[in-house]
Amino acid sequence: MLKVAILDDYQNVSQQFVDLEKLSGKYEFKIFSEPFLDETDVLNQLADFEALLIMRERTPITKNLIENLKKLKFIITSGSRNKSIDLEAAKKKKIIVCGTESNINPTPELTWALILGLARNIKEEIDNMYQGYWQTTIGVELKGKILGLIGLGRVGSQVAKIGKAFGMQVMAWSENLNLDTCKELNVLPCSKEDLIRSSDFLSIHVQGGSRYKNCITLKEMDKMKKTAFIINTSRGPIINEDDLVIALSTNEIAGAGLDVYEKEPLQENNKLRFLPNALLTPHIGYVTAENYSIFYTQMIESLEACLNGKPIRIIE
Repeated sequence: MLKVAILDDYQNVSQQFVDLEKLSGKYEFKIFSEPFLDETDVLNQLADFEALLIMRERTPITKNLIENLKKLKFIITSGSRNKSIDLEAAKKKKIIVCGTESNINPTPELTWALILGLARNIKEEIDNMYQGYWQTTIGVELKGKILGLIGLGRVGSQVAKIGKAFGMQVMAWSENLNLDTCKELNVLPCSKEDLIRSSDFLSIHVQGGSRYKNCITLKEMDKMKKTAFIINTSRGPIINEDDLVIALSTNEIAGAGLDVYEKEPLQENNKLRFLPNALLTPHIGYVTAENYSIFYTQMIESLEACLNGKPIRIIE
């Protein structure tokens, strides 16, 4: 039987979406519901597995892992791309990497949950309600405010449309901004500096990687309005986390709504957890029942296709 590891099933729900018992005659599954301690721990625990079913970028599949997991034949990831997999190393080792489809709407939806939560002080008001208080803050309206988007791709475009529905002015910048998309959505293209200075709500929607690492540092946050909020549902390292803590602690900006972090899961003692103007969620932008159903069902489909010698949704 093929030994298959299902990684990073934090909620321990994979079996709610696929019936692993029906496949037990062909595969030997093991579910890992806790993060690994480090790469050595990964190597020790996964040494005997031939296939890995991985959830997004929760566990990086590095060159070192690929070279030292001697039995590994297949890597199946949720989503159509995964920057935490060293695809070049996998190719050299002739390991097949496949993906799944996914819904894009959950991330824009969560982005707006964070924006609205920041605008109306939802975290503080909820906390205060449970302590017996009533009307302790004053929020701000969205209509007429400037929504600045770093990135106007699939997710950024959806966020822009909703911003327009709220009556916001929408501006956008990225290194490869599509001007046709700007025109279609009635979004004002601008420079990075203009975006930083003008935005009331600055929301990040570009892919991670070296191009945008530390795109937002204390230098940029010093130029933002003191009443401005920053939202990141893309990738943690796009914002310098230490600088963000300083900006929030000194009220250089009004607040931040974050779903992603430099290191995940976010450490229990991370300073962000203790800042009243930080609205935090645990990287749940893609975590919906609908997406999980797609992910786990198609992971098994891809695994079966690989075993049959006809892999589908190959990632190269």
